[in-house]
Amino acid sequence: MNPELETKLQHKIDTKTKPIGALGELERIAFQIGCIQQTESPKIEKPSVVVFAGDHGIATKGEVNPFPQEVTAQMVYNFVNGGAAINVFSNTNNLNLKIVDAGVNHKFPEELDIINAKIDFGTKNYQEEPAMTLAQCERAFKEGGAIISQLKNEGTNTVGFGEMGISNTSSAALLMAYFTKTPIAECVGSGTGLDGEGISKKQDILTEVFQKYDPQNALEALSVFGGFEIAMICGAILKAAELKMIIIIDGFIVTAALLAAQAINKTVLDYCIFAHNSNEKGHSKMLAFLKAKPLLSLGLRLGEGTGAALAIPLVQASVDFLNNMASFDTAGVSEETKESLV
Repeated sequence: MNPELETKLQHKIDTKTKPIGALGELERIAFQIGCIQQTESPKIEKPSVVVFAGDHGIATKGEVNPFPQEVTAQMVYNFVNGGAAINVFSNTNNLNLKIVDAGVNHKFPEELDIINAKIDFGTKNYQEEPAMTLAQCERAFKEGGAIISQLKNEGTNTVGFGEMGISNTSSAALLMAYFTKTPIAECVGSGTGLDGEGISKKQDILTEVFQKYDPQNALEALSVFGGFEIAMICGAILKAAELKMIIIIDGFIVTAALLAAQAINKTVLDYCIFAHNSNEKGHSKMLAFLKAKPLLSLGLRLGEGTGAALAIPLVQASVDFLNNMASFDTAGVSEETKESLV
């Protein structure tokens, strides 16, 4: 907390050539970023989106997902080839895009342009045993943190997170139920396109899974219910907050990782900007639990960090108005006009 800086920031925002509060959420974001960077003139530098990919053991049965597990690896190749929505939006907004193999059930060529942080070839099926060991979960944390440290060293101060993993909405629903104490039925959605019967079956399966375990803390919950990509994002969020970076939170899966991260260290929320309200069932309740205000509501439920990529230009606009918009004094606005606006 720096009350003097906060007062100066608010004064700078309020004395721009506009009515007080007229730029709405952009004013709130500008204030938050100024507080994160401890300056009245914050900057967005080399904004990046990191997409973590991992497979889930439960997907091999095909009971909670309409698409086969192999789609995860196929989409990683699509990311590398530039053919996915996240590639398009990253190019549109000049974002630095990184793809991470956190635990895909596929052996990628060494020369493929991805970050190899593979913990294992997919998690175990939590219908039968915990998704991963505590040691694997801790390693995922460290790998996620190392990736963020490298990005910071390369000049990034703003990072958005994305994910890819068939069945990872199931893991996210389980984590949501654990951290928010919400009934499973209110956490489970259609994922990649289940119909009503499929959603009902998914609810029944995940209810049984949830009742099977009794994790005692966030790390245990992640190891039992999580995916390698979710655990890695959790570690990445914690490291980004430690490094005082601006964190752009995407949709349902990334917010599940954040639920775990804030259970470990609540101060991470000070560094988070919420990109959008996903159309995946449960996400709005996650946001309500975190008292979060998302920037966008576009009916998205794709993942990949697409919401984060679309929101980053708004974050940039917040900083730009704070730094570049005239104040009443510099614009030479008369006191009479100023009073009418304020």
